[in-house]
Amino acid sequence: MNRRQFLKAAGSSAASFAFSKHIFAAKKDSNENRTDRDEIIKDVDARIEKYRKGDCVLQIFAPDGRPFKNSSVVDIEQTQHKFLFGCNIFMLGRFGTDKENRAYEKYFTSLLNFATLPFYWWAYEREKGKEDNERTEEIVKFCKEKGITMKGHPLAWNWVDPKWLPDDPALAMGAQMERIERCVGRFKGKIDIWDVVNEAADYDRPGPEKSAPKLTAGIRKMGRKNYLRRAFEAARKSNPDAALLINDYRKDESFEKVITELIVDGKKLFDVIGIQSHMHGGFWGAERAWQVCEKFAKFGRPIHFTETTVLSGKEGWDLKSRSEDSKFIWESTADGEKRQAEQASIFYSILFSHPSVEAITWWDFADKGAWQQAPAGFLRRDLTPKPVYEKLYNLIKKKWWTKTQGKISEDGKVSFRGFLGRYKVTAKVENRELAGTFNLNKDLRTVKVNMR
Repeated sequence: MNRRQFLKAAGSSAASFAFSKHIFAAKKDSNENRTDRDEIIKDVDARIEKYRKGDCVLQIFAPDGRPFKNSSVVDIEQTQHKFLFGCNIFMLGRFGTDKENRAYEKYFTSLLNFATLPFYWWAYEREKGKEDNERTEEIVKFCKEKGITMKGHPLAWNWVDPKWLPDDPALAMGAQMERIERCVGRFKGKIDIWDVVNEAADYDRPGPEKSAPKLTAGIRKMGRKNYLRRAFEAARKSNPDAALLINDYRKDESFEKVITELIVDGKKLFDVIGIQSHMHGGFWGAERAWQVCEKFAKFGRPIHFTETTVLSGKEGWDLKSRSEDSKFIWESTADGEKRQAEQASIFYSILFSHPSVEAITWWDFADKGAWQQAPAGFLRRDLTPKPVYEKLYNLIKKKWWTKTQGKISEDGKVSFRGFLGRYKVTAKVENRELAGTFNLNKDLRTVKVNMR
């Protein structure tokens, strides 16, 4: 999926839930707000039907080029979503046993079609000129074999300085831009989606000032606007067709200002807006999720929720006390797992129903190896699936999935309506099974399918 496809998808694009009242009962709302919230929830199915499905007329031809006969029955089954349902894939092959690694692979590929690969500079290039491309190629090979779309994350982020980075701010920024060009160019055609700049809204907050003083000083000297623009120009230079994201954890005016700084003479240098949605401190709820979508949809670009976390254990965000307790284990609980499944299904259904959202990336896939050791995964520490996995599987691969039959009409056509994505058509002709494939897009009306 490249830049042109993302831009074409912008603005285009059903599940029934029993939403628990306690999810939305954290504070009293005005009657007006309550009405808005109820409307958001009530119209989920209708919006999904409108934005995530399309009508299609198939013209099906036999291997000899002749159209299928009238009254022939064909099976039409979806094989891939157009919408990107993903997760970071950092732990691929990194568990202690083969059994764990196979479980991770099985559950990941059964549910998802999108993966985020790590490009954290300080870890990716520990020594100058020695990048960890071999590990990346291993993940790329796995994803390509499984039909998983890939994204690189991140190209530029002043969170930790590479140890070898020069002290001179100008030289540090020069190295940063060269790295962007190098990474994007090397993986062109394999990884064509990139988080170009990460967390620029608060680039000079205390954390980066302490752990990445060289990069932070370089951004300050260059000026944030110039830094942003040069980073995106460098990525675009190496791969003109790549889909480029500006990604941040802020959801307020500070991120909006970053976005506007990437608009030059009316031209947007970015292709996608990336929004982090870590909910370690508590679930957002349907209303806030919808409001965030509406806030950033006004920029006229697709939205990716790039880092989504919903916990299956105690909610809270007291990192200091955790870091001081070396024996701290953040446990997943039965009640927490039930809550996580319910909250995730609400969050996904709201985002899937918004026309500007094109991707949701979960963070992390399993509790074992998860960020902050949080019970955030689809899988427990023993790599068994939690209720959230089953809940989302039933949505993504069952409720939001098309499998139907059609009968060829007198004019050699068959019509159907389905979720956007990749499809397979099969039919039995004289005890022989024939198959063909096609893509269902929103603007598609008629498609020819050649059976083999």
